[in-house]
Amino acid sequence: MEEIIARILTDLEGINQIPNTQSQSPLISRSTLLDLQSLLSTNDPDLLPLFFHDLPSKSLSPSSLTNLLSFTMDSAPSNHLSLLASKVYLSLLLSPKSPVFTLFTPISFLSLLRSLRRAFKNRPFAQPEESAPSHAPPNRKRKGGGRGRGTRSKVRSSGSFSEEESDSLGIKEIFSVFERLVSVLDLIHLDRFPDSLKSLIQTIGEIPLMAMEKFENSGSFNRLMGLCSRVLSEVLRSEHGEMASTAAEVLKALSPLILMVKSQARSFALGFVTKTMMDSGNESDGVKKAVVNFPRYLAQKAPEKAEPRALAVDSIMEVVKVMEFEDQIGYIEYVLKMTQGKANLRLLGVDLIAIMLMSLRDPLGVDLDVEVRDYWGIKCLEALILRCSDLSTGIRARALLSLAQVVGFLSGDDKNKGILKEVMGLGRGGEERPEGGMNDLLRKRCMDEKAAVRKAALLLVTKLTALLGGSFDGVVLKTMGMACSDPLVSIRKAAISALSEAFRTFSDESVTTEWLHSIPRLITDNESSIQEECENLFLELILDRVSRAGSVCSPKKGSILSDSNLTAKSLEREMELLFPEGVIVLLQGICNGEVTPWVKKICTSLGKKKRLKPKIANALQNIIKTSESLWLCHSMPIEKWTAPAGAWFLLSEVSAYLSKAVDWEFLHHHWKILDKNGAKDNFQTSLLQGNADEDEEGIESNSVAWAGDRVFLLQTISNVSVELPDEPAADLAHNLLKRVEKFSMHSTEVNAHVKALRTLCKRKALNSEEADRLVLKWLQLLLSKACEILEKYISYNKEANKSNSFFTPPRSGSRKGKQAATASRLLSKAITAVYTVGSLVVVCPSADVSSIVPLLYTVITSGNPDPKLNKLPGPRVSLKQTAPSLYIQAWLTMGKICLADGKLAKSYIPLFVQELEKSDCAALRNNLVVMMADFCVRYTALVDCYIAKITKCLRDPCELVRRQTFILLSRLLQRDYVKWRGVLFLRFLLCLVDESEKIRQLADFLFGSILKAKAPLLAYNSFVEAIYVLNDCQAHNGHNDSKNSRTESRLFSIRGNDERSRSKRMHIYVCLLKQMAPEHLLATFAKLCAEILAAASDGMLNTDDITGQSVLQDSFQILACKEIRASSNRGSASDTAEVEEEGGDSSASAAAAKGRAITQAVRKGLIQNTIPIFIELKQLLESKNSPLTGSLMECLRVLLKDYKSEIDEMLVADKQLQKELIYDMQKYESAKARTTAAEAVANMQNQTGYQSPCVSKAASGTRAKNKLNQKLQSNSKVASAMADAAAEATARSVLREVNKGAMTPPLNSISMPKLKSKSNQAGSNAQTDRPLDVLESLRRRQSFNSDDEN
Repeated sequence: MEEIIARILTDLEGINQIPNTQSQSPLISRSTLLDLQSLLSTNDPDLLPLFFHDLPSKSLSPSSLTNLLSFTMDSAPSNHLSLLASKVYLSLLLSPKSPVFTLFTPISFLSLLRSLRRAFKNRPFAQPEESAPSHAPPNRKRKGGGRGRGTRSKVRSSGSFSEEESDSLGIKEIFSVFERLVSVLDLIHLDRFPDSLKSLIQTIGEIPLMAMEKFENSGSFNRLMGLCSRVLSEVLRSEHGEMASTAAEVLKALSPLILMVKSQARSFALGFVTKTMMDSGNESDGVKKAVVNFPRYLAQKAPEKAEPRALAVDSIMEVVKVMEFEDQIGYIEYVLKMTQGKANLRLLGVDLIAIMLMSLRDPLGVDLDVEVRDYWGIKCLEALILRCSDLSTGIRARALLSLAQVVGFLSGDDKNKGILKEVMGLGRGGEERPEGGMNDLLRKRCMDEKAAVRKAALLLVTKLTALLGGSFDGVVLKTMGMACSDPLVSIRKAAISALSEAFRTFSDESVTTEWLHSIPRLITDNESSIQEECENLFLELILDRVSRAGSVCSPKKGSILSDSNLTAKSLEREMELLFPEGVIVLLQGICNGEVTPWVKKICTSLGKKKRLKPKIANALQNIIKTSESLWLCHSMPIEKWTAPAGAWFLLSEVSAYLSKAVDWEFLHHHWKILDKNGAKDNFQTSLLQGNADEDEEGIESNSVAWAGDRVFLLQTISNVSVELPDEPAADLAHNLLKRVEKFSMHSTEVNAHVKALRTLCKRKALNSEEADRLVLKWLQLLLSKACEILEKYISYNKEANKSNSFFTPPRSGSRKGKQAATASRLLSKAITAVYTVGSLVVVCPSADVSSIVPLLYTVITSGNPDPKLNKLPGPRVSLKQTAPSLYIQAWLTMGKICLADGKLAKSYIPLFVQELEKSDCAALRNNLVVMMADFCVRYTALVDCYIAKITKCLRDPCELVRRQTFILLSRLLQRDYVKWRGVLFLRFLLCLVDESEKIRQLADFLFGSILKAKAPLLAYNSFVEAIYVLNDCQAHNGHNDSKNSRTESRLFSIRGNDERSRSKRMHIYVCLLKQMAPEHLLATFAKLCAEILAAASDGMLNTDDITGQSVLQDSFQILACKEIRASSNRGSASDTAEVEEEGGDSSASAAAAKGRAITQAVRKGLIQNTIPIFIELKQLLESKNSPLTGSLMECLRVLLKDYKSEIDEMLVADKQLQKELIYDMQKYESAKARTTAAEAVANMQNQTGYQSPCVSKAASGTRAKNKLNQKLQSNSKVASAMADAAAEATARSVLREVNKGAMTPPLNSISMPKLKSKSNQAGSNAQTDRPLDVLESLRRRQSFNSDDEN
């Protein structure tokens, strides 16, 4: 062993003599380090003192040995050599009788830590370590050599290893170093070396992350983490310094690991904090305090993006869960304060509140023995509800989503439901929230301008369904129904889910009605997935519910009602009780006129897919039978019985695909009932007489119900006609023909009878030719009889007119009454005959109508007689006046004939257009618009030239005609039968400000959704022209000065400079601007300046004309509005947050930021280029003393308010304008600040003035001031103005108290002071009782508004 010591000393002496230069450094060789390690590994206590005793003989000292080891740890060519030096150094410190305080220095300890870092920073241990540099080829084996001294390339021949040996050796060396480091920390106290302690903690905090990339073996990684944990545990001892500060450093070092993505390193850091440090906290208050404050530190360091923020929230909750209850309450209070801070903290606070409510035990205090009103969970819920109305979009959406999660989680426990209802303002016994409760919040958020917020609000409604207990707010239901038509697919799906969940849970009539009016119409949605969802929901919530109710119910012999108190309504209630799940109300809703078209489409789609089951048809038959049996059970007359509303309609729709499930005996039985009693009803006579009493009104309404049931029953018979026996089918066809021949039915029944006849003929004929012959045979028979009836009435009407005009003596009353009855009967049959002709043409377009067309022409032209006939003596009465129903019906039938005959249509279409323009009957105009739309589809080229005249109906005085025209033209435009050219687009604009709310909603949807996708450039291309047209200004190109053109232009304009007209035009402009992309907004800005402002400054636009002034003023308002400036602000921080919530990536946000920067730069250049136009226009307006100068200055102020620092450069050509603008900006901001401050102070005073006696005014005033300061603290001018206003209010209150409540007397009641000359000054001073210093102070008193003036 003495030989080893001598060799070590000799090597160290030689190394110590090598100077530390760039080419070489004093490194200890591997052999020397191995010798040192073998020396230190011996257990002989006398060898190490001998080694240290011999050091001075070689001009060495323990300090120089430490320096050499430090050099080697820092500059060794390989990790193995550096780790070996670290191991030797730590072994020296641990050796018995070694001079520890001489060997340990902060510099050497830092070298040791750098060596550890270096071991993890290089290549993974699975790869070969870098060998020492050599001049030999890489694949050539190195030959053995002697021991080198001090150079990097000279190592012992035993220093070369294979890859496996290198990896295993490196891992073993690291573990060995860590184990010795733990022992050294037990020996050496680092309280005297705070920098070394801090470096050690930082190094251990970095190692887990670096080790993840190095260690491929999880066992080795776990062992290393165990060693790191032991090192940190040693550090947390009191011998190493104040435990609180040490714990804080440890937590600070571990926080990056805790906030990173899920990994082994994150698990290690969380495990150390939640287990080891919490255990240490039980013994040390300093460590406990650090751990308790650690979640607050993590909250401040949490990232803003969605996924990393969610991981940070999980990490924070892991720490909070292991804290004591009092500490958890303290952190909850901190989170509640976070929700009132900056945007990023509010967002994080919302996430934390949600996870705390779902993770911590008993958040609402339901398990407590004593009721606590302000328990922590209740405070968190209130804070979460408050954030649902946050200014930031992302926070609103996140708060709503979090609240939905919390409600879904907590409502699973029945104990929590009562408290949840009370907190949300839903409980009956709870106090009403000042904000209006949850229903008010849902109304606002479901109509939010941001899609993410609307979607989150609908999800919250879904979760609240069970909690609401069926007490849905009507406005919330309407809002959900409107959301089903949202432009975004995700919103529509969320609305469908929310409304369907409400309908699935409750059978309330309001919920049922809203569902039926909102969901079935989505069968025509553009998104196929929504169509499928609509079908599935209709099958589940409608058809299956009807099937269950119809299958379990059967006719009852007894009744819950006594016959003495029996009424129709009581029987209706009994029916509702008999059929569960609100099936009767459901069927009534289905037969609503707005719902039936969608129900038909859904049943057709389900039938084609073979998803309709026979049980639905059986259930509907059972419901009808049960209703009839219940009616007869009470001995009620069968002629007054009607089936439940909607039952026959639904059966008629499903029977087309379930013909075998419908029983013929059932149909035959009810047809005999309905046909027998229907024949007895003199339905049309009762309508025409018009003098029925209450009983007759009941008969009339009953007749309408019977007529509807007969129609649906006939449709059902047509659907199942294939299954009918031959003889009953023939009898039925004969019966139907006889009914039609009488021409005494209501129009709704005519179509059903004709269609049923055709179906029976076609399905019972042997072949198609025979079927066509049968149909044509009875069709021609009916046409000839209809011609006879119509011709008879026309002849009778002519004879009656002649006899009335040439018969001088007045006739007797009895004869006149007989004539009126005869005329009424003939008119009724003529109306039905004309309608029947139209139905026959629709059923068989090839029918010969040559005989009926002249008669119809006579009727439709009776309102426009030949001018020559007007010269004849005697009055002429047209059918348009005497028989308006026949007149309208004739036009309708002629339209059907023209649809079947193209040659006839070519001749009659101009006649239809003429009548559309001249008719004073709204019903006829409505029918004509529908016919013209059908003509446009069938004969597009013929109708195209009349589109401008059809669009005049958009300004029709009747709302129904306007709405019908809008809907029909919109469909034609969507299907490309009509193009967006000419005046069509400009005339559609006025629908945006129509008097009817329904038309405005339709127009908003057309322009905001359909048109934006189909023709995105239309708004941009027509914008400037729209300004001229809406103002009825003829200065634009292409105008026509004809009388008709002037009339139409006035009809489709909003002339006037009054506030109402300007607001309407501005609403249209804003709607168009919202459709434009940022680049189109910039281009529109340039077009307005070039085509309107420049035209006005050049004299091409007359600014003296009222319309020219309106155009110019509208242009100023448009240029100053926020919608045209939105290009620079679109995609702001809130929108970015929304994108992140939806899963947007960083590249998309970076591209959006780049686009915003480019847009802002282009906009700035655009404003600079348009400044000369504004200067010229200002000079022109000032020369004419125009009132538009103020509008121009206001527009300039708004445009340049974002470029205050650059106004000097932009307005270098007009210094006067520059000064005026700066002055206007200052005055505007000061006035706005004073107004805001005055309102704030007034609100604060009102809040403190109207407090209840039990509330402390001081406390309420403090809360109001704090809230006000938070709102206004960002604006210094507002704060200054607020201080002035508050001081002024305080002064008034002081003066009021001094005057003891008396008001200051008016000025005219105060006597005027007498002024005295200076010569009498002495006398006056002697007489006055006011000292001079008081008068001087009043003279120096300054105004409250002095800051703003200065």
